[in-house]
Amino acid sequence: MEILEILLTANFWAAAIRIATPLIFGVLGALICERAGVLNLGIEGIFVAGAMAGWMAAWLGAGLWGGVLVAMLAGGFFGLIHAILTVPLGLSQHVSGLGVTLLATSASYFAYRTALPDVTSPPRITPFQPLDIPVLSDLPFLGPALFQQTPMTALAFFLVIAVWWLLYRTPLGLAIRAVGDNPAAVEAQGLSVIGLRIGAVTAGSALMALGGAFLTMSAFDSFFFGMVNGRGWICIALTVFASWRPGKALIGALLFGAFDAFQVRLQTEVGAFLPSQVFLMLPYILSIAALVIVARRADYPRAMLQPWFKGER
Repeated sequence: MEILEILLTANFWAAAIRIATPLIFGVLGALICERAGVLNLGIEGIFVAGAMAGWMAAWLGAGLWGGVLVAMLAGGFFGLIHAILTVPLGLSQHVSGLGVTLLATSASYFAYRTALPDVTSPPRITPFQPLDIPVLSDLPFLGPALFQQTPMTALAFFLVIAVWWLLYRTPLGLAIRAVGDNPAAVEAQGLSVIGLRIGAVTAGSALMALGGAFLTMSAFDSFFFGMVNGRGWICIALTVFASWRPGKALIGALLFGAFDAFQVRLQTEVGAFLPSQVFLMLPYILSIAALVIVARRADYPRAMLQPWFKGER
């Protein structure tokens, strides 16, 4: 197969969408946190916590959607810790976020080893199966690429629309955006800056955890160490690439998914001439290049990273 023909196959785009799905959850979560003025570097650990908690709940009999709910609760819990440390206490968002990543990752691995001390290979669950939508699934190209994905991928696309509607069509969304740009003005309107920021970080972290849950309950069927593999950090970069807008976040996640799917197929075409590490670096190099180009024009939330205390002007 010619290299350019890869881009025209339905299987390629189906793989790109699967790879992009956990990133969509993560970028939406990071976007909500940062729109409220709080950088959440705990995302990598929250991914791990969501992956482990969701999988464990499903394995213990809660069902797949029960596992999704448990994953969101786990993500919201660690997000709440980060929010309390950074919003009312005003601690460094960078240090707190990295601490949450270490705490969530270590707690997840500890819980796994405690629950399954003698297991050499992780137990498997029955993951979400691809949807079979009448008529749509049978469409040429679009059917196998878009309409034969799992329910969690459909949920990710739905959440892009839901988050856009929340941020730009509701009073709550306006308040979230305002608290990330001018918290003093929000306080002057009688709203709680602290409450809005804590709520946004907690909700955003719950969405992040869905990215980890997708890995264990949709992409794979078990939990294993190292499976998140830096996806959380990619989401932080993609949030800047997206200029904190849900639509652009979707595009950024799909681009990275396409880069990653392309490098896998490229290895089979020219892998005999180049080391495999070159192909593994390709999606990250392309993402960094895109980020550098876009970041110069990015419209940052003006109060992001700035602690705020009641009564300040």
